[in-house]
Order: sequence, then C-alpha cells, then structure tokens
Amino acid sequence: MLHNTNTFIIKGGSVLLSDGTITKTDLRVSDGLIDAIGIGTVGKSNVLDASGFNVLPGAIDLHGDAFERQIMPRAGVSFPMDMALFETDRQLVSNGITTAFHGITYSWEPGLRSRDVGAKLIECLERLRNDFSCSTKFHLRFETYNLDAIKEVEKWLESERVDFLAFNDHMPSIIKKIETGQSLARFVERTGLIEREFITLVNKLRDRQGEVTNGIKLLAKKANENGIPTASHDDETAATRRFFNNIGCKIAEFPETKEAIKEAVKLDNNIVLGAPNVIRGGSHMGADGLSAADNIDQGWGNILCSDYYYPALINAPLELARKEIIDFSKAWNMVSKNAAYAANLADRGEIAVGKRADLVLLDPMAPAQASLMATLVGGRMVYQSRQL
Repeated sequence: MLHNTNTFIIKGGSVLLSDGTITKTDLRVSDGLIDAIGIGTVGKSNVLDASGFNVLPGAIDLHGDAFERQIMPRAGVSFPMDMALFETDRQLVSNGITTAFHGITYSWEPGLRSRDVGAKLIECLERLRNDFSCSTKFHLRFETYNLDAIKEVEKWLESERVDFLAFNDHMPSIIKKIETGQSLARFVERTGLIEREFITLVNKLRDRQGEVTNGIKLLAKKANENGIPTASHDDETAATRRFFNNIGCKIAEFPETKEAIKEAVKLDNNIVLGAPNVIRGGSHMGADGLSAADNIDQGWGNILCSDYYYPALINAPLELARKEIIDFSKAWNMVSKNAAYAANLADRGEIAVGKRADLVLLDPMAPAQASLMATLVGGRMVYQSRQL
C-alpha cells in the first residue's frame, strides 16, 4: 500500500522494458516519472507489490469516440457534457488507457457532430483536463467538406488547441447511399434533420467539391508547421494515400482496401487499425478484406486504437499473442510505444528512465480477457481492482 506517492517502488513485477524484453525487476517512481529500474526498496510504506503481475506501459488511444455514447446514448437524447466526459474518464482508466485522444468530429452536419457541439467539447476538455485521471487530448476529426470552418480550424491549429488532426470524408459513402436508395438513418438520426433536408444539404456541399483539396492542403500545412501529427481516414486507393503522404500526412487511419494499406506500408507510414476489429475478427463496416489481425500478420499495421469500444484496446494485444500472430511485446507496443511515437509524445509509451510513470498492472494468468489490476497515470494510482 502506498502512503507517500512522491517516491515509491513497484516491486517484483514482470516489466516490459523499452528493448522489448519482459524482466522481473523493480521500478522506482519519483514525482510522476520512472526514476530508476532495478533499484531496491525505499521502505515498506512506499512499496507497490506487483509480484505475479505484468507491469506495462499504459495504453495510448489515438482514436476513440465511444464518449459520444455518453453524450447521446440514444438518438435525440443528450446529457450534460461535463457528466459525460467524467464518466468517459472513469471508463478509460478502468480499461488501462492512460492517454486518450478524444476523436471529436467537426462536420458540416448539424446535431451531434456540429460546430456547436464540437466547440463545446473542446471547451470542456480544456477546462476539465486537469481534473481527469486520464491524460486527455483533442483529436480533431475534420470532415473535408466542412469548407466554411477552415479559417476557424486554422486558428485552432495555430494556437495549439488541437493535438492530432485527421481528415475524414464520409461524403462519397453518403452520396452513394442517396443514389442507390439505401437507408440514410445512421447519418440522419444524429443531425436532427428530416431526410429531405439532409439530402438538400448534401447536394449543396457536393457542388463545392472543387474546393476540398485546397482546404486539405491548407490545414495540413498549418498542422505541419505547428508539429501536430496528421492522419487520413478510410483511404480507399493508393493514390489517396500518396496524396496525403506528399502533404506531410504520415498516418493512415483504417485504410479500407488492400491497395491503400499496401501503399501505406510502401511509404513507411504509420498504420492505425481498430482493436475491436481484432477482437471481433473483422470490420464492423465490412471493409474489403481488411481483417486487422490478418493485416498485422502480414506486417501491415503498427498501431491499434479503441475506435468505438474502450475495452478492446488492452484486450487486442492479448488476442494477437494468443493466436501467435505476433509476440506479446510487439503487440503491446501497438497500443503504447508505437502510438506515442506517431503522436509525437516523446515522454511516454515505454518503460524507461525519465519517462512518465503511466503504467498498468495486468494479471497474465487471466484465461479469457485482460484482467487489469491497477492503472497509474503520472505515478498516481487512478484505478485499482483490488488492494495491492
């Protein structure tokens, strides 16, 4: 049990070190940082007994939007944003996530993904950030047809309000559904519009297609100038991935075809795949041949994210190791070290002297799913499933 958390020892755990080895050793934590590895005890009152547990870097979630269900658990039913974000924070740390990028969509749509909701979310994150247990950051999912918002987003990038920028373009799939008479309910229900109004809005934006590429280039340039990592979302072709790579966008989020993912590999880009896809054995969107586990087996993917389901993130590396797709250390790097590198977070993501003490303790003997014993963020215990 810890009485003085400024300096303490995590003793006797099987520690995943930055070189990929798992070694039974002790860690000393001082003022929120890993101060020493392999050091002796400093007194019984300042010891966290990790015997029998794996001690791992905390999970870094580059893309998670499950918080939207806390805000709007049913279509048209909303709850106060502060309440929703604090509930999300509890879910994050109880699932071993120590750094979370909230994927906030700023779209041309009214409703849940509108400017008003997005701006309120940003304000809440900035106001409450120091009160959250999880290190919480802002991942702006910018819909590329949201042309009237480009000037505002430029200012956000200049003032470093954005920690990660992704370019989303759901317009082609919406247009396809309209043209083929498929249901638009999934899109319409979150907007508060009736279907006819939604289609009218889509057609108005469709006429401005020629402005989209310049808008993307402008925002990518601004992000690059300010050291903000950028990603493209749902690439379908090699040409699309090359375009984004050429404007400094080196992260491919959820490539939708083998053509696109192979191009990302060729370009040595970071490739983000969904942890839920690993657990479920395929994409919930039915993407062309893109089983995340199969692609990881081919070496096509180096980062996992929670996407829409937080518990999947720390369970996916265990699933990959159980199926002998990759070894556990490499699998865990996909939710920690690799994610930190892609997000320009040099202070976390691995267990090394001088890094943040963002750590999780897992019971390696759990038969079916990750058994999380404790989560520490900046050396502070923020979740504990039982007394250690």
